Amino acid sequence: MPGDKNKYIRWFEETTIEDVPLVGGKNASLGEMYRELTSKGVRIPNGFSVTSEAYWHMLKAGGILEKLKKTMEGLDTSNVSDLAKRGKAARDLILGAGLPDDLWEEIKASYDRLCEQYGEDTDVAVRSSATAEDLPTASFAGQQETYLNIRGYPGLRDACIRCFASLFTDRAISYRVTNNFDHFKVALSIGIMKMVRSDLASSGVIFTLDTETGFRDVVFITGAYGLGENVVQGQVNPDEFYVFKPTFREGHKPIIQKKLGSKEIKMIYGRGDSKVLTRNVEVPEAERLRFCINDEEVLKLAGYAIDIEEHYSNKYGESRPMDIEWAKDGITGELFIVQARPETVQSQRAKDVLETYVLEKKSEVLAKGRSVGDKIASGKAHVIPDVSDLPSFRPGEILIADTTTPDWEPVMKTAAAIVTNKGGRTCHAAIVSRELGIPAVVGAGNATEVLETGREITVSCAEGEDGFVYAGLLPFHKDTMSLKDLKRPGTEIMMNLGNPESAFAYSMIPNDGIGLARLEFIITSYIKVHPMALVHPEKVKAQGEIQEIEGLTRGYEKKEDYFVDQLARGVGMITAAFYPKPVVVRMSDFKTNEYASLVGGSYFEMDENNPMIGFRGASRYFDERYREGFALECRAMKKVRDEMGLTNLILMIPFCRTVEEAEKVIAEMEKNDLRRGENGLQVYVMCEIPNNVLLVDEFSEFFDGFSIGSNDLTQLTLGVDRDSELLAAEFDERDPGVMKIMSMAVQGAKRNKRHSGICGQAPSDFPEIAEFLVKEGINSISLNPDSVMKITLKVLETEKEL
Repeated sequence: MPGDKNKYIRWFEETTIEDVPLVGGKNASLGEMYRELTSKGVRIPNGFSVTSEAYWHMLKAGGILEKLKKTMEGLDTSNVSDLAKRGKAARDLILGAGLPDDLWEEIKASYDRLCEQYGEDTDVAVRSSATAEDLPTASFAGQQETYLNIRGYPGLRDACIRCFASLFTDRAISYRVTNNFDHFKVALSIGIMKMVRSDLASSGVIFTLDTETGFRDVVFITGAYGLGENVVQGQVNPDEFYVFKPTFREGHKPIIQKKLGSKEIKMIYGRGDSKVLTRNVEVPEAERLRFCINDEEVLKLAGYAIDIEEHYSNKYGESRPMDIEWAKDGITGELFIVQARPETVQSQRAKDVLETYVLEKKSEVLAKGRSVGDKIASGKAHVIPDVSDLPSFRPGEILIADTTTPDWEPVMKTAAAIVTNKGGRTCHAAIVSRELGIPAVVGAGNATEVLETGREITVSCAEGEDGFVYAGLLPFHKDTMSLKDLKRPGTEIMMNLGNPESAFAYSMIPNDGIGLARLEFIITSYIKVHPMALVHPEKVKAQGEIQEIEGLTRGYEKKEDYFVDQLARGVGMITAAFYPKPVVVRMSDFKTNEYASLVGGSYFEMDENNPMIGFRGASRYFDERYREGFALECRAMKKVRDEMGLTNLILMIPFCRTVEEAEKVIAEMEKNDLRRGENGLQVYVMCEIPNNVLLVDEFSEFFDGFSIGSNDLTQLTLGVDRDSELLAAEFDERDPGVMKIMSMAVQGAKRNKRHSGICGQAPSDFPEIAEFLVKEGINSISLNPDSVMKITLKVLETEKEL
């Protein structure tokens, strides 16, 4: 193919990323990858580009260049009606001009060569590639048209001229104006490549960072059944997967998160005359309840993505996160990369400024979905049921829609926020909202039904993965902190964290790791079922609970594997977010009444008069009533360390009353293949019972560190029930007796060369306790995330005085 005397054709293998002016961003990237990465195993369909010179040749041969320029004179993109009128006129000029004969002959001959490789009358994708597209600072994604499953000359010719005309879609015109690109300094190339039959399998989008936080160490994969248009446009809620890059490179299999999307519809295609018609069909329920790709395929795609990112990063001498489209061929079962471009939002953000939006007051939640970004906005809702209603939208309103497409972009950029019924975090509404820097809630389900036009609402994306639409105009503010030249104190400043979905965001706050990650949130929110009810489901008698367990564990041959997978992924998200810093995970510490409230829990728990100091913590782990449940916890922790490769995970045992209990717990962990010292495993103990302090030397034989739990230590030192409203005034961690016993704990750990830390509430609430413990020589202080910066500054000040 190279060496052909074509004037207007460039094959992928002849193309590099430097050829953007000739073949546009999309085709230049495909050519670069086809040339450089297929040898590494990255699969790219073969194809060729119709160059930008062909576009100019088409305009001149048709005699329409000056007419096009006149059509664009005096354009005001804020006037949606005028924009639509001029856009249609421009497209009609190009469609009327058609393809010059000499250009068409070259396209036909090149298509024939592709058919020699893939078979007679092969199916191809005909894709637009603008010369100002897929740049590091502006994506232009989705501005022009793509035509799929094109076969034969008539369909190919029609698709090519329509591609050229799509340089003047309303959205493309508006985007160029917004980004200060001259309409007549941007040309369009066409990519013609072998079609991947994802209509018979699945497809989706990959980012080589977390799209919401900019966390760089993950590959984020989304996917659904059928052609990729539904994922990109937000017509479906896709499956989501996170793969952790550092340990993947070491040969581990770190799928740290998997979320099943609803995937109600899939796009397939049929045929009508020379045109290909796509349509959406319902996905059978059995398929919806399965992931659209298996773990092996997730890891293969992650490998492709990492190779692509590393190639571009090495080429440009700087980190280059990528936005990639993938497709699985339903005939061959092969996975292909069909597009890659630089990610243009998170990679452009300033890294030395921490901005935090804080909602000062809450109200009735009107709608809820996936949050995009981390900002808050308020204003009047405006429901737009159809693209034809866009002219009625006013700047500063909050756009409420079923979904959005690139045609909506001229209006989207004037919205204060966006809420859609459908879509995941890589859908069109999400991508554009990030680029515009406005909050969006996608996949909210029934937003267009419950939010009426004119109603005052507040959209909050500042509360983790869930985005909320509240009634009324609620007060909020933004905190800004410069991280430039911020020193680290000698005392480690760590964080307390329970929600895995917040981990990536909180990892951006300067920190030394996680001092307390609680399993309780993961078990309650993700798993929902008592572990013993999964080991012995036959003991659960209530029909409603049996059905709930069956629904949650669908797809698992052994129900206990559901518990292990969910727990491992929750802990894996937190541990990966802070890798390689230490992450201390406390094994489960529910009280009996809390365990009983889990699905199926009432069959395995007793009634206790005082659960607070009852059957909890270490005493459960070796007892026959819970031993099998603890074994599942151990299996999950082993999976995080061994399969995911996250050896920064430190385990912590709560409420260990006696040295004898310590010995039994360590022995129980060893039965479940968790051995202190093996593969660097450390085991800490919560220091929350006076006996832990009085016998600190003896406990040091079994544990590598002590972490003060100030709530329980205060309760048991003062003899005050921490939940008692009557005695609330007596519960004070600053009591001299409590301060003295905390000092004894720090000194005892130091004497035994063991780590000492505090992970209780006290230092978050009372800076003077943090100051006291620093002076005592504590190794680490673990705080609630909102207290980290305040206490960091306090500790730096204290250390300066010492």
